[in-house]
Amino acid sequence: MKKFFIIIISSLLSFFTFAHDNNATDKDQIKDIIKQIEYGWESGDGAPFKKHFFDFKGARYFESGGQNVGLSDLIEHHVEPEKDALVFLSLDFSNIQTHVEDDFAWTLVDTTVQGKVRKSGETFNKTGFQTFLFKKVNGEWLIVHTHSSSRNRAKD
Repeated sequence: MKKFFIIIISSLLSFFTFAHDNNATDKDQIKDIIKQIEYGWESGDGAPFKKHFFDFKGARYFESGGQNVGLSDLIEHHVEPEKDALVFLSLDFSNIQTHVEDDFAWTLVDTTVQGKVRKSGETFNKTGFQTFLFKKVNGEWLIVHTHSSSRNRAKD
């Protein structure tokens, strides 16, 4: 009986360790995706968006009161044009907190956005937050929705 009890306990511990490791792996994958999206914004490169966003009819991405409808709208009218419109764009995603529930995950991120507008020479320095919603499709995490909000950095 004691041997049976030890086998059961060992099996349960193995199961929970495996589940925890999978959760950690999922969180690592999601963090890597977010870093690739950060790079895509900064460089005006739509490729990470095409790779990591779930493109579906009715997809909407919100940013400080505005929205892009569909992935191509986000890339062609927001991500890529900013490369030419800005002298530089610096984006920092920090305090990345991811929560995983089966094939759904959400990530909360602190953001800092700095840049300089080419046409006017105006600079901006904003802080805020972003939410990413993920769905696991065919074993891969894909972003199904984003919502970001930022405001001018408070003066010290």
